Amino acid sequence: MKSLKLLVIIILLVGATSAVTAQRTVKVYPRHGSVVTTLYQPRLVVHKGVNFHFSNGIWYKARGRKYVVCAAPVGIKVRKLPLGNKVVVHRGRKYYTYNGVFYKKKGRNYIVVNV
Repeated sequence: MKSLKLLVIIILLVGATSAVTAQRTVKVYPRHGSVVTTLYQPRLVVHKGVNFHFSNGIWYKARGRKYVVCAAPVGIKVRKLPLGNKVVVHRGRKYYTYNGVFYKKKGRNYIVVNV
């Protein structure tokens, strides 16, 4: 009986210390105007004759061999949203949001909208 109590106490202590030392993952997104040299699996999207690159939910414009973080242009369409997007209901309408940008589903596409 004493060994069972001791085992339970040890398990509780190990669980408590592991919970205290657990780490959280925080995503940090670059600010508008930041310049990066490489993108992870970018998708080229042409909107009103301007080339935009969409990578991990962030919008970029090419500047030479580098990319500048920019605001999502209203009306631009993408086929897929990144994982981690959230569904939001605003004034009775359903929107998808990721990284502060709101999208409305239309057919197979998602369109950037102002909310």
